[in-house]
Amino acid sequence: MSSEYDVIVLGGGSPGEHCAGALAEGGLRVAIVERELVGGECSYWACIPSKALLRPGEAVHGAREAAATADVDIEAAFAWRDFMVSDYSDAGQEHWLADRGIDLLRGTGRLAGQGVVEVDGVRHTADHVVLANGADPVVPPVPGLRELDGVWGSREATSMKAVPRRLLILGAGPVGVEMAQVVRRLGGEVAVIDMAEHVLGREPAPLGEALGEALRGEGIELVLSASATSVRHDGDDYVVEIDDGRKLTGDRLLVATGRRPRVRGLGLETVGVEPDAHGVPVDAHLRAAEGLWAIGDVNGLWPLTHVGKYQGEVVAANILGTPRKANYEAVPRVVYTDPQAAAVGATAGTFSAMVPLRDVAKTATYTHAYADDNGFLTLLSDGKRLTGAYALGPEAGEWLQQATLAIRAHLPLDILADTIQPFPTFSEIYVAALKALRGEVAAASKAVGAGPPVAS
Repeated sequence: MSSEYDVIVLGGGSPGEHCAGALAEGGLRVAIVERELVGGECSYWACIPSKALLRPGEAVHGAREAAATADVDIEAAFAWRDFMVSDYSDAGQEHWLADRGIDLLRGTGRLAGQGVVEVDGVRHTADHVVLANGADPVVPPVPGLRELDGVWGSREATSMKAVPRRLLILGAGPVGVEMAQVVRRLGGEVAVIDMAEHVLGREPAPLGEALGEALRGEGIELVLSASATSVRHDGDDYVVEIDDGRKLTGDRLLVATGRRPRVRGLGLETVGVEPDAHGVPVDAHLRAAEGLWAIGDVNGLWPLTHVGKYQGEVVAANILGTPRKANYEAVPRVVYTDPQAAAVGATAGTFSAMVPLRDVAKTATYTHAYADDNGFLTLLSDGKRLTGAYALGPEAGEWLQQATLAIRAHLPLDILADTIQPFPTFSEIYVAALKALRGEVAAASKAVGAGPPVAS
């Protein structure tokens, strides 16, 4: 008996949509299962609304730094956020699917054997099933936290209807620092609490420390190397007690301590797959079992929307008959604060060079405060090519893409150094950074009387 579909994609977020679109374009019969809104977390409660809320404060701050005047219209800022998330309607995405011949199966889906998906009890069959069902927020085991009403997660924060008087944030990762700046620039007070020694604890210390300096300069309180020991209500306020005895109070509390792959109740046992500590285990092709694939947050490899979309393309290619492996040596990570913090590739290298952004001509034309700018670019190398990079500065996520391509293409340092950078742009910082990096390599080679060290 033939299957009802060639492929069923379980989860209609960005990775699932991307994969389904590529498969339908390849001529396959495709269905997407979605229990909430097609477009997923990123489109309605994460990437898009958070960036929409960051933009007004960034624009006002930039205007003031460039000898202009501006103020945020908070009501208009929230209206713009609502417009960007289509007023929390996925009607547009329904049309997008229909135009491509992709069936939308509304409801909660789970595996019910090889090539079988149940959607609210109704069985559907396919030759291939792609798991793209995302992740859930992690609530840390802080005494009192789970019992409290009204605690915000990222959804409540990005869909806020009023600016908190004082927001307490557990977690100084990307969500925590972005929402801290949103609230601060919209007029509220903010305190961020994290166990790490610097914000963005998974990124290189110089990057987190420099961003932390910028956030503190705006009046955001950072409570680092600290753990919350209890959380409770005191009237209308939340009270967070810290392990050093301090007590922080605020009218809102945001828990931004990460997410966990959504594997419970997925029916993995019906296809003989055992999730590990990271999520659904997959091979280099993103195959979890025969006819079963996993992309995006559910496989726990890289919980980033753009990686999930990339994985969707990889899986679509494999299903369509073009074998393809996923490559993660040049994954860009961007935190959209102002200034942006961006990184790609390795976080440490045999050779490294850091140059300040204030020495780049573009900075002087961008802001009157360029001489005090703490932005920078750091390049990492094995002596032959770039292996990593990280940067802090305006639109750093854009100009760091040069490093992303160089790392992925294994470009020699000499080729990078021979690349013409336009003037005046932030990208011109690569001229000085590569000169410094090649100087480090040359000095090491001279010291040992040999050519550049061979990468292992």
